[in-house]
Amino acid sequence: MDTTDPFKPTYPAPTPLRPLLGLTVLVIEDSRFACEAMRLLCLRSGARIRRADTMRAARRHLQVYRPSVAIVDLGLPDGNGADLIHDLANAAQRPDVILGISGDADSEHRALDAGADGFLEKPVVSLAQFQEAILTHLPEDRQPLGPRALPDGEVQPDPIAYRDDMVHVADVLEDAQDARALDYVVQFLGGVARSARDTELLQATDALAAKRARGDAAASETAVIAGLVQDRLAEKIAI
Repeated sequence: MDTTDPFKPTYPAPTPLRPLLGLTVLVIEDSRFACEAMRLLCLRSGARIRRADTMRAARRHLQVYRPSVAIVDLGLPDGNGADLIHDLANAAQRPDVILGISGDADSEHRALDAGADGFLEKPVVSLAQFQEAILTHLPEDRQPLGPRALPDGEVQPDPIAYRDDMVHVADVLEDAQDARALDYVVQFLGGVARSARDTELLQATDALAAKRARGDAAASETAVIAGLVQDRLAEKIAI
């Protein structure tokens, strides 16, 4: 007698080399560079990836699809990622795993307080770190069978994705007429520069963040960042 439940979803069985096989990962992230790293990590791990770059796009996606894993950037252009984490954590069909992600390590408590299962600090390029963050919180029946050696590789996102992020920042800076836009630049560039290990741009972003935190005028710091962004856009990328 066949006792298989016809309504229970079936998934490809994960393997030691592809432990996330059968999972769909929804990445809500506005940085192309960070998302490219996630794409490569998912590809190497066997997972499928879908991407949304705003909370609005994520909510549209969630009306149609139910991801196995949701990875939510805490600083999004149209809202606080912690609010989306809270909604996902309390949804009737909760993803198996919800992770917060940010370039600011101090944001971990916000993600966990909102209901995330874990937190990833940018840059996220380690295959072992990425897989463990998900597998630790997966149900037992979605885990790969047998021993699994932790991979020691890192992914290298395409530099063109970094250039796309610089184009985005340049567009924001052109219309940065209010404090909210500058705060978004600080949040976005901090994560991008840290992910790309761009020390010069990260230092400039930290200087702008310090001025914003004190409530001081930051015209000179903003101008420095605008110049650095233009420098990176002027660089030729080998294709």
